[in-house]
Amino acid sequence: MALHRLSSITLGVPNLAETRSYYREFGLTEDDGGWFSGTDGGRQLHLTDAPFRRLVEVRIGVDDPDDLGRAAASLAALGVEAAAEEGGTLTATDPGTGVRAVLQVESRLVQPVVAATPYNGPGRLDRVGVRAPGVLREGPVRPRKLGHVVLGSTDFAATVAFFRDGVGFKASDHVKDAAAFLRCSTDHHNLLVMRSPVVFPHHSSWQVDDIDEIGRGAQRMLEDHPERHVWGLGRHHAGSNFFWYLRDPSGMFSEYYSDMDTIPEDQPWTPETFEGARGLFNWGPPPPPSFLNPEDLAALMTNSHTP
Repeated sequence: MALHRLSSITLGVPNLAETRSYYREFGLTEDDGGWFSGTDGGRQLHLTDAPFRRLVEVRIGVDDPDDLGRAAASLAALGVEAAAEEGGTLTATDPGTGVRAVLQVESRLVQPVVAATPYNGPGRLDRVGVRAPGVLREGPVRPRKLGHVVLGSTDFAATVAFFRDGVGFKASDHVKDAAAFLRCSTDHHNLLVMRSPVVFPHHSSWQVDDIDEIGRGAQRMLEDHPERHVWGLGRHHAGSNFFWYLRDPSGMFSEYYSDMDTIPEDQPWTPETFEGARGLFNWGPPPPPSFLNPEDLAALMTNSHTP
């Protein structure tokens, strides 16, 4: 795979100070340049001022300059111009959404090995004589890396073609006539493109160690702000990950996740097409109507979103 990681995203939001405060509370670390980092992925979220929430930019890591050349040729075949810049980047804009995609030459992300959380099961006692680590943890939850971002597009076919056939993402699974799970790493998906009546960012997703960290993180975020709750706890089918979704002040959702499916580069994978609830979750509470159709969609359609 020429692409190897989702490096970062830039989001425009109408309430910058509030949204920055939210992501600090979510567990990300903010630097002086306005970038937010997890413990492993580095600077992966940049917030900028905008009249309504929008996904401005997606950055994707590649191995070498030859990968940029291949992407430029693929984009040209779609009729999309790409600009190469000194320092090893290639920039192109998705005609379906206006989102800027930047491919950059960079080293691959190698996450430190974390000891597996010991869970007991029938005939398997991984933890004996002590309480479960999940009930003893007291520190704040710190996401490790940005896993994926979800983008609504009014031109679904064009956006999928741009990222898959042009930029070089691979297809992992589909929801019939509604969404495409695309990957630029060994994670099951790093970008989900969904059909939508308006272009908008639906959610970003952040990896934590295990299901206990999902629960602890969500509980802390909801203690004084129950209105932040969107959907969870549950387990997806496509990707298989545990999830809990929360709402940030701009109206965008943020997800804690763990236990995502992995697809090695040299392993064949046949995408499936799901219908109905199967494409959303395997177990958990049913998604609220606002998950698929956020309450601010009408305002976003007129570019007059008020949080």
